[in-house]
Amino acid sequence: MRRAVIFFLSILLSSTSIYAKQVKLLAIGNSFSDDAIEHYLYGLAEANGDTIIIGNMYIGGCSLETHFYNSQNNSNSYSYRKIVNGEKTETPEFNLIDAIIDEEWDYISFQQVSSLSGIYESYFPYLDELVEFVEKHSTNSEVQFVLHSTWAYAKSSTHSGFYNYNNYQPEMYNAIIDASNRAADDAGIKIVIPAGTAIQNGRNSSLGDTFCRDGYHLELTYGRYTASCAWYEKLFGKSVLGNSYVPDAINPYQAKVAQFAAHTAVYKPTSVTPVWIYEVTCPAIEWFNN
Repeated sequence: MRRAVIFFLSILLSSTSIYAKQVKLLAIGNSFSDDAIEHYLYGLAEANGDTIIIGNMYIGGCSLETHFYNSQNNSNSYSYRKIVNGEKTETPEFNLIDAIIDEEWDYISFQQVSSLSGIYESYFPYLDELVEFVEKHSTNSEVQFVLHSTWAYAKSSTHSGFYNYNNYQPEMYNAIIDASNRAADDAGIKIVIPAGTAIQNGRNSSLGDTFCRDGYHLELTYGRYTASCAWYEKLFGKSVLGNSYVPDAINPYQAKVAQFAAHTAVYKPTSVTPVWIYEVTCPAIEWFNN
């Protein structure tokens, strides 16, 4: 009898962990949402039997304040990037209302511009106002709001906004963690995507501080892949470890570091977990399944 119960529970747990999930995600963002969700998130979902529609309301360098004023002025200054069945379309001169009503979005995310992401006061009143605006126009009464907690700059970054954190990566990382989590709590947002912690975890591997391509945007392969892994695991509630979607430009070692960095970020989102994985232990992708 006891063996039968254990067998039944194991089957139940297995089935609930691999069930296919459908998600519709809209980001009200900027180039950091481009980095995090436009390139690898769809593939991670598809590889696990899930489906996702991704929308990104894009303005480079856009702050919460600018998003707020755009919402009030019905500005059509956005590029609306949309990914359906893995195919990306881009529509210029789009406004927020039309994007919000375009789908019954399950999740709608917000993020602060990177230079202000660690300054708590910069989030308000704009985040509250945007949440209210989206609630008013959303066609899904059960839509959930998300805050994208982004990454600190590379140590060598020359971005002018790095001065806000004394040009010191650990200070910027800690400030982002504090500000984004407090802001989400105060705005009633229950879901925080720990992309910044995933990147910081990855930096604490033998890959080192190589996750940005220009000092602040993510490296195009494993950098972006790491952030997407954090988004996937947080939204779908499934471990990204062993996910078979690894683009050719990313080698097995980089993929394993990225997946582990993201996985531990989801479980420990407010502190750094070093990644003790070495390239000699990852000769092939099949290693993931051992």
